[in-house]
Amino acid sequence: MNTLRMLTAAIVTATSLTSPAFAQEVTLRGVSAFNLGTTFSREFEAFVGWVNENGKGVVQIQIIGGPEAVPPFELGNAVQSGVVDIANNTSAFYPNLVPTGDAIHLAENTVQEQRENGCYDVIDRIHQEQMNAKYLARAGDGMGFHLYLTKPVEGPDLSGLTIRTTPVYQAMFAALGANLVRTAPGEVYSALERGAIDGYGWPSQGVLDLGWDEQTKYRVDPSFYNVDVNLLVNLDVWNGLTDEQRAKLEEGAAWMEALNANNADLNAAEYAKQAEAGIETITFDAAGAEKWLNTARDAGWAAVDAIDAPLAKELRACLVK
Repeated sequence: MNTLRMLTAAIVTATSLTSPAFAQEVTLRGVSAFNLGTTFSREFEAFVGWVNENGKGVVQIQIIGGPEAVPPFELGNAVQSGVVDIANNTSAFYPNLVPTGDAIHLAENTVQEQRENGCYDVIDRIHQEQMNAKYLARAGDGMGFHLYLTKPVEGPDLSGLTIRTTPVYQAMFAALGANLVRTAPGEVYSALERGAIDGYGWPSQGVLDLGWDEQTKYRVDPSFYNVDVNLLVNLDVWNGLTDEQRAKLEEGAAWMEALNANNADLNAAEYAKQAEAGIETITFDAAGAEKWLNTARDAGWAAVDAIDAPLAKELRACLVK
């Protein structure tokens, strides 16, 4: 938290939140957990552009920066405390605040379907109660995760491999026998180069953003889970907005979530680029793929259940088809 205290003065100096009680237009301070201009900041930046174009005179967003402004694993604390008004973040970066957040990437339905069946309200409630944050929107539907390797495997047995992990696939990879290490994304390239790790979990998109393709030889199919990159608003700030300002942000959120429909085409384009970069595809046979996906599902939900069984049951009922 010392880092957050030091960041508070810098961010507040850069821009200030104009109180809606005294002004028609409010400006929110935004930070992305991912480098600006890269895959997982793409929808956030598009959302900000939409709001700034369509919310003139009502609400605006100023992006303060990415990880250089607030370290990814501290961004959850920053939005919780109000150092940041709105954040582009993944639940894997704030498990200390929302321990059952891993359930979001276990979803088998779209965020639009979650809004219709009431699951969005459950997830929003959890974020409000546990993180002091409004769960505004989610990007990443239709973008799965893969295991990327420097050496081949013949099946879903990962025994003897050292894999860089995050909370997203920690339970799955452990169940399949891997040795697990956690490093910041910025350290993965060097870890691969040194042979300290044999691979890493990462979504279908974004590997080339980081240059990891230079050290990656294989991608394992099929993909599993769904990416969750969430827009979070400090709850005190959200409650202080006018109805018109909240409505404009929600309209922009719906617009952003509609962009998820593009992920099938973006995945295909990314796979083609990976192939051009020399990354070969390892495709498991039917039995191997079934074990791979069943382990992903069962280990993932078992981990959530171990944290809060009643909440895991509530979430599974509305996230699993």
